[in-house]
Amino acid sequence: MGRSFAIVEKYQKADLKLPQRSTKFAAGYDFQAAEDFVVPSIWRHNVLQVIWSIWRQNRVTDEAYQGAHKDFKPVLVPTGVKVYLEDDEYLMVANRSSNPLKRGLVLPNGVGIIDADYVDNPSNEGELFIQMTNFGLRDLKIKKGERIGQGIFMKYLVTDQDAQDEKNVRQNGFGSTGV
Repeated sequence: MGRSFAIVEKYQKADLKLPQRSTKFAAGYDFQAAEDFVVPSIWRHNVLQVIWSIWRQNRVTDEAYQGAHKDFKPVLVPTGVKVYLEDDEYLMVANRSSNPLKRGLVLPNGVGIIDADYVDNPSNEGELFIQMTNFGLRDLKIKKGERIGQGIFMKYLVTDQDAQDEKNVRQNGFGSTGV
């Protein structure tokens, strides 16, 4: 199949740019936001209420913890892009180094791993999303076309016994291979 990027069907007419490297020796291909998007700050009422209760050594209810957990939930920023990979490759999605320092944006999972079978399977075209959490004090508005992350192509190895293990065929998209 080869190694390449393509625009997903939903964004075919959105005038998006395919990821590219910014400099001659850059390892990562820069991903841009496919549309204007707001990444909410984690510092919401529920989070502050739980922190205040803990600080005052008050009992915190399960409901309060659940509400705070929802405020901490990351968002998926759309890129409008999918990636084609060789069978023994994956795309590592990483944060831009300036995002945490300048904008308070982090990838809560550290890095994202895009497998070669993520694209064009029976229920998923394979759009890449950048998972983000905003530790800034205010909601952050990302404009369409802003660089939000980077992808680095990587090879991987398997064990000698790997061929004897039965493998499933991917049927879905984001988070579909785990529990």
